[in-house]
Amino acid sequence: MVALIALAPGAPLDAGCAATEAIPAGHKVAIRPIAPGEPVLKYGQVIGIATRPIAAGAHVHVQNLGMGAHKQDHGFGSAAGALPAPDAPASFQGFHRPSGRVGTRNYVGILTSVNCAGSVARFIAEEAERQGWLADYPNVDGIVPIVHGTGCGMSGKGEGYETLFRTIAGYGHNPNFGAILMVGLGCEVMQIPDLIDRRALKDSARFRYMTIQQTGGTRATVDKGVAILRELAAEADRATRRTAPASALVMGMQCGGSDGYSGITANPALGIASDLLVAQGGISILSETSEIYGAEHLLTRRADPETGRKLIDLIEWWEDYTARNFGEMDNNPSPGNKRGGLTTILEKSLGAVAKGGSAPLSAVYRYGEPIDRPGFVFMDSPGYDPCSVTGQVASGANLIAFTTGRGSVSGYRPVPCIKIASNPDLWRRMEPDMDVDCGAILSGATLQEKGHEIFDLMLAVASSAPTKSEAQGFGAVEFVPWQIGAVM
Repeated sequence: MVALIALAPGAPLDAGCAATEAIPAGHKVAIRPIAPGEPVLKYGQVIGIATRPIAAGAHVHVQNLGMGAHKQDHGFGSAAGALPAPDAPASFQGFHRPSGRVGTRNYVGILTSVNCAGSVARFIAEEAERQGWLADYPNVDGIVPIVHGTGCGMSGKGEGYETLFRTIAGYGHNPNFGAILMVGLGCEVMQIPDLIDRRALKDSARFRYMTIQQTGGTRATVDKGVAILRELAAEADRATRRTAPASALVMGMQCGGSDGYSGITANPALGIASDLLVAQGGISILSETSEIYGAEHLLTRRADPETGRKLIDLIEWWEDYTARNFGEMDNNPSPGNKRGGLTTILEKSLGAVAKGGSAPLSAVYRYGEPIDRPGFVFMDSPGYDPCSVTGQVASGANLIAFTTGRGSVSGYRPVPCIKIASNPDLWRRMEPDMDVDCGAILSGATLQEKGHEIFDLMLAVASSAPTKSEAQGFGAVEFVPWQIGAVM
């Protein structure tokens, strides 16, 4: 069975039967009778079990389809194969950093070690913008305060602390920041000296830090912070765009507000763009571990046994994590996903994995862990989009590609985000928020054409072209570190 355009009762299906009821756009219709307990297939894979008899031509959804047992054949390495060589080398215009990495933007950042410093960080940015001196530094894209809701009231050791540590330190190293000021309160659990010493944030020309308590309070910190920020902006302004190979691109891939079309239009088109990038020697990052559940076998078959086992270890950790927090893996899809035609997490995951194209899976990383090798990789994260993107940026992403079927409004400064619509209705309603119309695939455009269009847009955006999200000013509130463990 397949996701289809809306059908009226009696509308013919290619399989030779007819719809017996009105089928909403993007939803599923049975092409043959299905008995209770029988597996239901989409994409040639099991998406659930019939919970009652389903007649040919009937609407297949929550009223007659359940999760069923989840068991997969991992088949490590059985489908791994090299990508074809690219037709020609691709490049973009980026900011080359001393680390050897390349930024697609050149922001000055204000990182915070704790929620208590969040308002002061924003006061510093607002005062700098009010004074107007940023206009003196035309190569600087702006000032980005990074604030969050944690950093204290937590254990100073263990997976919760280490996850937040990797996230903040990772932002400190992201190549889209030309310079950074870090601001803390002073007494928090997430201590600035620990961040500096363990992750070598010690470039005095491009990295400075201060605490509110030691500096003398809010007003003194704002005044000193603005002065430091101007020095950092002058340093960041020395960078100019120069030619860089496409291999310097690190693309984080996301899907949010998915619908029944996402897995047959936007996601596989992005998968083609991902393959094009990987063939150039670049990095594409698939994440959202809770949203590959049921499709992990499609990834392990493209991985060597050691890498595939790391992915399964993550799946097993998530099964335990949800159970001990009184949840279950099938609490996803969301109500909006279901209105768009998705029924079980198995169905949603099979469509989501299509973003990963066909390249071999070369590595598996923890949330926010630095990515140290090229290719198609996986980074552990929740399915909650802002949290997942935050981890990808911390891991080094300098570009985000985000597919959606229901619609999404978000941005992720300092990293530009390309929005990809899965269906023509979304494109018509929300074109000011969308960068690519993959709904055109439903009316004749090919996946290959749209995949190449996305890849070309990636190079243009990396070279300075603004995304729709950037043009509307998104990106100020989407820094959402994954908070694991007790709040104390």
